[in-house]
Amino acid sequence: MEKNMGQTDRTVRALIGAVMLVFAIVFEKFIGALGLVFLLTAGIGYCPMYTLLGISTNKYGE
Repeated sequence: MEKNMGQTDRTVRALIGAVMLVFAIVFEKFIGALGLVFLLTAGIGYCPMYTLLGISTNKYGE
């Protein structure tokens, strides 16, 4: 599995994921749990949706 996310993309996703998880905890809304998906994809540097759309923000081709 080749990484298709650049560092900026991963950082933004991690921040959004963290905010969504806090939202889920504070407001007890399940939709905020989607933040786990953002954190997971940021952590591994791979987004399956990017593959389907033929997008890559990884300029280094790792």
